[in-house]
Amino acid sequence: MARFTRIEVALTMKKTGIIPVFYHPDVELCKQVVKACYEGGIRVFEFTNRGDFATQVFSELNQWAISECPELILGVGSVVDGPTAAMYIALGTNFIVSPLIDEETARICNKRKMSWSPGCGSVTEIGRAHELGCEVVKIFPGSSVGGPDFVSAVMGPMPYASIMPTGGVTPDEANLERWFKAGVHCVGMGSQLFPKEALANGDFGFITDTCRNCLVLVQKFK
Repeated sequence: MARFTRIEVALTMKKTGIIPVFYHPDVELCKQVVKACYEGGIRVFEFTNRGDFATQVFSELNQWAISECPELILGVGSVVDGPTAAMYIALGTNFIVSPLIDEETARICNKRKMSWSPGCGSVTEIGRAHELGCEVVKIFPGSSVGGPDFVSAVMGPMPYASIMPTGGVTPDEANLERWFKAGVHCVGMGSQLFPKEALANGDFGFITDTCRNCLVLVQKFK
């Protein structure tokens, strides 16, 4: 069962502004990455369903995080169908993120009052996601869909939309300023937060510092 309500998820996404997006088959490495982000101030983290036995990795990671990172809202991304969503809900995920709109996933998440963020690439899809009970809409891939200009355009007729871009978000000041000035609810950030060199060298302090610096910038631009 989720430890955080869908309302708490949406509000914490808004408050912190940065959601790290990460997957690795090594659960011990995942723990170190999550801990580094947590120490940098991150309070929402998306583990992506990208590999074989990812559910098993998440199960151990989530149980560990409950005690080691008690304020962390840990969820799962890259969920493309209802059965996969149901598996992760059974393992205690706090939210589900999808790269697409899948109505079965929406129904399953709504039955359990679970936060669900589907990937959208048009105003029509965003409107459909709202009809299906989505609070925070993901635009994916953010840069290919249209970047900050797309967000600004959407916010004209739909100022009530809560948008989370993933893809094309980088930890530099100019990039974050463009996204947040466009009106995003929060942003998802993957490999830019976790350079291969830092992971290979075990430089988790770099990840902590990057997260901390990004959070300072986000507060500046809100």
